[in-house]
Amino acid sequence: MLIPPFLRPGDTVGVVSPASWFPYDEISEGLRILREDWQLNVIEGRSLQAVDGPFAGNDELRRQDIQQLFDDPSVRAVFASRGGYGSYRIADGLDLTGLLAHPKWLVGFSDITVLLSLLQRHDLVSLHGIMPRQFGVPERADSLESLRQWLFGAPPTQYMTPPHPLDRPGESQGPLIGGNLTLLINSLGTPTDLDYTGAILFIEDIDETLFSLDRMMTQLRRSGRLAGLAGLVVGQFTDMRPNLSLPFGKDANQIIAEAVADYTYPVLFDFPAGHVDYNLTLPIGYDVSLSVTSTGGSLNFPNS
Repeated sequence: MLIPPFLRPGDTVGVVSPASWFPYDEISEGLRILREDWQLNVIEGRSLQAVDGPFAGNDELRRQDIQQLFDDPSVRAVFASRGGYGSYRIADGLDLTGLLAHPKWLVGFSDITVLLSLLQRHDLVSLHGIMPRQFGVPERADSLESLRQWLFGAPPTQYMTPPHPLDRPGESQGPLIGGNLTLLINSLGTPTDLDYTGAILFIEDIDETLFSLDRMMTQLRRSGRLAGLAGLVVGQFTDMRPNLSLPFGKDANQIIAEAVADYTYPVLFDFPAGHVDYNLTLPIGYDVSLSVTSTGGSLNFPNS
C-alpha cells in the first residue's frame, strides 16, 4: 500500500464537495482552521458553492473538481467538505493516474466511503475521518485532533476501547477496509467492491431501519464476504429506526453479532467512529492488528 507523505505547514491542500451541497458559510470555520491553525494553503473547489438539486453541482462539475486536485502534484491532501449523497455517482469517472504518481491524502467518511474504497482498490491509504464542515464544532475537538495527528505525522500506535458484552475475543491482523455499511453494500459487484479476504472490516451507519441493517449484514454473509475476514470492528450505528408496526426485537449490535456468529475471528463492538461527535480517524488500507480480550479491545497501528 502507498502511504502519502505527511503534511507540513505551508503545504497546499484542496477542499471539495463531491456529494451533497450545504450553505457555504457553514464551512468558514473549517477553512479558517486549515489556513490559520494548521497553516496550510487551501484551494477551494467550485463545488463548495455550487447547487444542483441535492448535489453540490452536477456530476461533471463535482468530478472535475476532485479530478483537478488529484492531478495537481502540488496538492498534498484532498478534503471532502461533507458527505450526504453524490460521490457514488462520480466514482467511476475518476482517473487516478496523477494521484498515484503523486500520492496525497483523501479525507472523509459516510458517502465518501466509495472514494476511500476506490483508492484502496489502487493500493493507496486514505483517512476515514471528520470533514471540514464539522471542524469548528466544539464537541468534535478530539476528533479533529485525531485527524491532525494522522495528517501531520504523529499518528497513534493504537486505539483502545472498554469491553462490550458482545465482543468476541481473539487476535488478528490485516489491511483495514470499510466505512459506511450502506455504501459498502452498494459497491458489491462494482469497481469499488473490496477484497474482504484476510481483512479487518470496519462498519458504521446512520438513519437506517433495523430491517435494512439485517438485510445488509445478511447480504454480506450470503455473498461470502464475512466468512473470509480476519476481524470485524463495529463502529457507531446512529439514529437507527425501528419499525413500530413490526418490532425487530434486536438492536443494531445484536443484529451484527448474529450475522457473524458462525465465524471465529475477533469482533470489537462500540468503536468510536462514525456519525458521532467522537469520531476517531481510521487509515483505510493500512495494515493493522486487532486484539480483543475480556478487559477491552485495541486496534493497533504497528508501523505508525
